[in-house]
Amino acid sequence: MKNTDSLNSPWRKDFPALQNFAKQNMVWLDSAATSQKPYPVIETITDYYQQGSANIHRAQYPLAQKITNDFEQVRHKVAQLINAPTDEQIIFTRSTTESINLLAYGLEANLPNTGNIVISGLEHHANLLPWQRLAQRKGLELVILPFTADGIIDLPAAQVMINKRTRLLAVSQMSNVFGTLQPIKQLIQIAKQQGAITVIDGAQGIVHQPTDVQTLDCDFYAFSGHKFYAPEGVGILYGKTEQLAKLQHWQLGGEMVQTATYHSANFYPAPLGFEAGTAAIGSVLGLGAAIDYLNAQDRAAIANHEKTLLTYLMRELTQREGVCILGQPDQSLISFYIKGIHPADLSQLLTEQNIAIRAGQHCCMPLYNSLGLSGSIRISLALYNNQHDLQQFLSALDKAIELLA
Repeated sequence: MKNTDSLNSPWRKDFPALQNFAKQNMVWLDSAATSQKPYPVIETITDYYQQGSANIHRAQYPLAQKITNDFEQVRHKVAQLINAPTDEQIIFTRSTTESINLLAYGLEANLPNTGNIVISGLEHHANLLPWQRLAQRKGLELVILPFTADGIIDLPAAQVMINKRTRLLAVSQMSNVFGTLQPIKQLIQIAKQQGAITVIDGAQGIVHQPTDVQTLDCDFYAFSGHKFYAPEGVGILYGKTEQLAKLQHWQLGGEMVQTATYHSANFYPAPLGFEAGTAAIGSVLGLGAAIDYLNAQDRAAIANHEKTLLTYLMRELTQREGVCILGQPDQSLISFYIKGIHPADLSQLLTEQNIAIRAGQHCCMPLYNSLGLSGSIRISLALYNNQHDLQQFLSALDKAIELLA
């Protein structure tokens, strides 16, 4: 195999877990499930707990004021990251999943009992099940946009299926199965022409594509910290100011109450009105450190590196007999199966060779049912992967195929 310098990763040294994996001869190819964390993120979280933690927005002593200021500064960093007009349009949740559930309950009172909700056939369960349940509660039709063999939402079909009856469109920026970036800007424009609310699941997309919510003109955009080199337990929900004002409060408790009696209460508007209870403060601070880390890097160089890795892996996989790649991946993620071999069997043999990959239906059961597949193997890449990782994986794959053939 050709030894190419462009497949080396100058960012690998910033991730201590990768150094630990190397000692175990383990290869991490599961970043679409969760990413490893760079030193600045780990140090920020450690400092928060070592130097003293405090709750936010609730006390006047210096430590509480400092932590509150640090927390709110991260809200500002997120707004800058996605080019949101104001910090007040950024709500912290626990995950992308919680953000979408917040919308599914928060929007319910303002949606009519007639019409439809439109999603695509390639959505993660997190962007399917909340809308499925909302449609059932409201008596709305759930419309499923088809996708092409390349793994792209079918735009001509969308122009017909998104119509005057459409109340809401919810689609992913990037498929977590096909690794394909979706035509979300065009889909948003189609939905806006029909007066529909637009929701974008950016959990995979924002990691690999610069995202400007003002350019997209979406009503809501959600993503998670843990795929973005930040800790678990923090999600982000952006909303247009006028759309946030329509949301019904869905979780009630401390912090979000403006006034309360035993029999009634009034709540703050966004963002605090939708951040009931104690936030995952350490995780939010870690998210701020992850944004700082990525802002300090050459994002174009990262994109080129990941694209080069993907191209190399695609070429190698297609040279192996029986390998079937799903769709036409264009961003750091490949799902494939091998004719005559069950993905679970293949995954077990790869696991025994210290290859960390994901096998199964990747929280997209209806998608795999539509493809007539029981599952696939998913390889997902990040800025810290290099040629050695891929060579080790391919060697393990060849051994597994030989045993299972």
